[in-house]
Amino acid sequence: MNTPTNLKYTKDHEWISIDGDIATVGITDFAQSELGDIVYVEVETLDQTLEKDEVFGTVEAVKTVSDLFLPLAGEIIEFNEDLERNPEVVNSDPYGKGWMIKVKISDDSQISELLDSEAYGKLIGA
Repeated sequence: MNTPTNLKYTKDHEWISIDGDIATVGITDFAQSELGDIVYVEVETLDQTLEKDEVFGTVEAVKTVSDLFLPLAGEIIEFNEDLERNPEVVNSDPYGKGWMIKVKISDDSQISELLDSEAYGKLIGA
């Protein structure tokens, strides 16, 4: 499984890339492989401010629907609209074109609670 060292991770299999006070969030390579072929990504929380661990959307695969949990409190400022037309890019490029949302972080102390790639690798048995 691919777990880039420059990213942070959650126990719920989201990855986070932090640039200043903006976090880009997606699901990990492990998560997309467990879900199977992704057919739909829904985010109805654009422009809303949510707390850490609140549901910000869902990802639908052929065999299941899974909630997406916000890894850091903040305002959802952008949704990757390419996923409306091509949700399968989450399977083919989960850490690149398959990103899901951008969040304006409201509590940067929560960053220290995220997993690094080594800790996430242990979590998934990699």
